[in-house]
Amino acid sequence: MTQHCGLVAVLGAPNAGKSTLVNALVGQKVAIVSAKAQTTRARLMGIALEDETQIILADTPGLFEPKRRLDRAMVNAAWEGAQEADAILLVVDGRKKKLTYLEPILESLKGRPERKILVLNKVDETPKEPLLITAQALAAPDEDGNAAFDEVFFISALTGDGVPELKTRLAQLMPEGAWHYPEDQVSDASERLLACEITREQLYRQLHDELPYDSAVRPESYTHRKDGSVEIHQQIVIARDSQKGIVLGKGGSKLKSIGEAARKELTELLGVKVHLFLHVKVEENWADSNKEIYEEIGLEWVR
Repeated sequence: MTQHCGLVAVLGAPNAGKSTLVNALVGQKVAIVSAKAQTTRARLMGIALEDETQIILADTPGLFEPKRRLDRAMVNAAWEGAQEADAILLVVDGRKKKLTYLEPILESLKGRPERKILVLNKVDETPKEPLLITAQALAAPDEDGNAAFDEVFFISALTGDGVPELKTRLAQLMPEGAWHYPEDQVSDASERLLACEITREQLYRQLHDELPYDSAVRPESYTHRKDGSVEIHQQIVIARDSQKGIVLGKGGSKLKSIGEAARKELTELLGVKVHLFLHVKVEENWADSNKEIYEEIGLEWVR
């Protein structure tokens, strides 16, 4: 049979459920998920298969009004993910009734040649009638009669409701062409970067609102031991000395808990024993001054 392969950009505001959707379409975890806004920082590719079609999903950072250099780098990564896409998904939290926050995104999507699909997410938490009203408001034609979206899907990325239908439709839209990745590859992220993302997810989960926004996890070393296990050293970078106690916890208990949870998930993900060592470093204002960290976490240095 003829192979098909294409790129789908997954856009949306923070916490719309983009990463959860990418994981659901791929069929396993490739992107970290958190209730904290702006969890995704760099563009990450998830790779989904549907029969003879490979769907490359660009899981992008949430689109929001950038105020700092780190914000600008994240938003820049999001729009870069939409370049040369065969389709664009705008994922919207279906629970939200006020839609004015989407206006800048909708304006930016106007006139783009890609096929645009509106995906209303979290339908498991929203009554049907408000969802239909939201869909009609967002997909309404403009004054020239041009529809904002070519199609609308109602899904729950968390429960999987509607996801198979969306995946089938995306496969139909992908152009004919050879696959870009091997059949067993589910992400373009290196194991080294993925390991940092898993640790960062545990930081979000265990520290919640206490977590400093301008914190990062950077790789120090990633070594395969002779016994088949992996030894990983990572550095948790924070911007102020006062934040160190939050990450460490009493007697280092919080850092230990974060490391244990990340180690367990990495062991399951990699299928080998993992030795994870975490170090906390204070680097004041790194988000405005350290270009090297941006490169290590997959972001471009922007002015």
